Amino acid sequence: MQIQDLFQETYTALSANKVRSGLTILGIVIGIGSVIAMVSIGQGASGQIQSSIEGLGSNLLTVMPGFAQQGRGFVSQGRGSATTLVSDDTEALEDIEGIAYVSPEFQRRYQITAQTGNNTNSTVIGAVPDYANVRNVAAANGSFITEAHVRSMGRVAVLGPTVAADLFGEADSVGKTIRINRINFKVIGVLQQKGSAGFFNPDDTIFVPLTTMQKILAGSDALSSIAISVATKDQMPQVQEAATIALAAEHHVDLENADFSIVSQADILGTLTQVTDTFTIFLAAVAGISLIVGGIGIMNMMLTTVTERTREIGLRKAIGAKSRHISRQFLAEAIMLTFLGGVVGVVLGWVISTLVSSFAGIATSVSMSSVLLAFGVSAAIGIIFGYYPARRAASLNPIEALRYE
Repeated sequence: MQIQDLFQETYTALSANKVRSGLTILGIVIGIGSVIAMVSIGQGASGQIQSSIEGLGSNLLTVMPGFAQQGRGFVSQGRGSATTLVSDDTEALEDIEGIAYVSPEFQRRYQITAQTGNNTNSTVIGAVPDYANVRNVAAANGSFITEAHVRSMGRVAVLGPTVAADLFGEADSVGKTIRINRINFKVIGVLQQKGSAGFFNPDDTIFVPLTTMQKILAGSDALSSIAISVATKDQMPQVQEAATIALAAEHHVDLENADFSIVSQADILGTLTQVTDTFTIFLAAVAGISLIVGGIGIMNMMLTTVTERTREIGLRKAIGAKSRHISRQFLAEAIMLTFLGGVVGVVLGWVISTLVSSFAGIATSVSMSSVLLAFGVSAAIGIIFGYYPARRAASLNPIEALRYE
């Protein structure tokens, strides 16, 4: 049997009952479309998380007070002479080879009011000028905190764009006065919009000089964290190790009982990516159940077709058709059904992904690997669920088949 004849007979057989063939294909379409959509949403989320983490700073290491306890995050529990990070810890890090910038930070939430009468509750971060270099932030209007502001404990503030809009609307906020914890601050700048990083949104933040935050607002020399920008990505492991040794010496604790933890972007990204990958696999597995249902539908249809075409099979064998020809015929029909379902399913999955991205605001990414996976799965379903009906058709006795009513 020639390939051309095989395709012609397959088309004729499937088009003889278009409704039944269409309903059989529908199961595959829904399954493939669901898998494509779920995988694209998961991949899009992973890409968005990676972009957000990288947007927080280049080659970033973050020193946190407390030690990392598995499953419970960071726990502030002193095991040496120091239980928290302090400003002196910054000096211990500045001379380490490979460090480009060091940014000590102290943050708390306060109620903020403006001259307009508007108010908001936001995170206030005490920062130094190097914060802009470490965290990749820049002023869209006005300027960022300077060294002079830090030395003089200046009562100045830089607003994130969200806070500026909440307090002053569309008006220019530079030069205006805001009150933080009942203390007046002059607005000297507004940051460029950056977008949320999931667990932190720099747009909804206010920055003041670190010394002002410690001495005037909070009344404490403690630090919430120390951000370290490493010169090159290759140096991050060495710098992380050197910073750990330096801080342990500064705190007079041994490395196994350190009262601080240093995490890298890779650590954070790896954890979040693992979560999104697990979630994506779970969603794809749930959607994949419909593929199994679609495969069972194909087997059911093909078994029914074998029964209906028993006399045809007998006639073909009587005029010289081999068992392998009959087997190929019915297997080709099953594969054709799944192939058509796969094509339409890929289109459906792409449409669903586009609609989700457009209306729900969730990033999606339809990759070539997911498309190839969909076609591979659909072909496998056609072969697996079409093999038994094809084998059954090929094994029919031609005499008994011709007698079949």
